[in-house]
Amino acid sequence: MDLSTESASRTSERAAAAVSSLRSAGLRLVIAESCTGGLLAGAITEVPGASEVLDCGFVVYSNESKQRLLGVSAELIGAHGAVSPEVARAMASGALSVSRADCAMSLTGIAGPGSSPHKPEGLVYIGAARRGGACRSHKLQLGPLGRESVRRVSVNRALDVLLTLARSGN
Repeated sequence: MDLSTESASRTSERAAAAVSSLRSAGLRLVIAESCTGGLLAGAITEVPGASEVLDCGFVVYSNESKQRLLGVSAELIGAHGAVSPEVARAMASGALSVSRADCAMSLTGIAGPGSSPHKPEGLVYIGAARRGGACRSHKLQLGPLGRESVRRVSVNRALDVLLTLARSGN
């Protein structure tokens, strides 16, 4: 599948499936987004009945907002960088700690332009956590698809992870 051509209708289908799965499992969701700037929350809230499952969301674009709103430590960001599996997990855990949600999703990455040899355009980490359970991260290496495509594909992948989280509890 050509990642750059993932459609909005596919995002809508995935979001509807995620909302349905969360509702069936009796779970509430919190979202913490950096590189996607609220697109995941936007996809979820496009679904009728999303208010039954979405507790709240955070757009934490700056390192300072990650620290202040989610409790991500400056030391963690300094040691690993904002685009890292450690920070994705800390964002998800932090979002859970400041909400009444049962599960959390987070996204942090390099949408582009601008990258480094160690953190190229299209590198994205998705954090996923359940209250009382493990917090995991998922690495995406999408390549230089362009800012819009990296953000859209990241949201679709996050919805896939959310579906698994809602269905399996992991």
